[in-house]
Amino acid sequence: MIIDERLSVFIDALQWNLPGELAELEQQALEDQVPIIRRPMQTFLGFILGMTQPASILEIGTAVGFSSILMSEYVPEQTSITTIEKVPARIRAAKANFVRYGKEDRICLLEGDAAEVLEKLCAQGNQYDFIFMDAAKGQYLNFLPDILKMLPENGMLITDNVLQDGDVIQSRYAINRRDRTIHGRMREYLYRLTHSEELDTVILPVGDGITVSRRIK
Repeated sequence: MIIDERLSVFIDALQWNLPGELAELEQQALEDQVPIIRRPMQTFLGFILGMTQPASILEIGTAVGFSSILMSEYVPEQTSITTIEKVPARIRAAKANFVRYGKEDRICLLEGDAAEVLEKLCAQGNQYDFIFMDAAKGQYLNFLPDILKMLPENGMLITDNVLQDGDVIQSRYAINRRDRTIHGRMREYLYRLTHSEELDTVILPVGDGITVSRRIK
């Protein structure tokens, strides 16, 4: 279901006001055309983290560190936050932002290709109560097997941007040829999540669409 545009505008108007410094970081990222989570997703993350209070968080796709800094505001001080990024310019920006907001001791940034980093984390036997995926959309499907290995029973997997501005419900022939691969992979990813015997999944029209998956076995 795609949320009505007028309702989306109404909901956006109800979103919280970010703390001044985070609002500045958000504005700078938007000016630099760095993709960060939208206001409805910010609200949702704050709500779900406040409710679940996970002991460990894994984020796939750091960008400039906005979402990991935001998440750190809604979990206990002892919650470990690990985030993965491979783009050098974004790594530098994220590290600078972690220092700027006093989060360098709370957020661990792992540098490298997410597929390789996830494989290493799996090999080390790491487990994460809460996993937030907001990386290359065409790779979600490839990341899923390792993610499931690190998600314990009742662990939460949140995936952003799954509706692709509504394109995901369109026929592949209605999609620009250059976008058809991502379109097909996202549809398969959604099918895997919603038909998995290991997960209980809902698709929500929050922002550009999210999935909320809970590990059930």
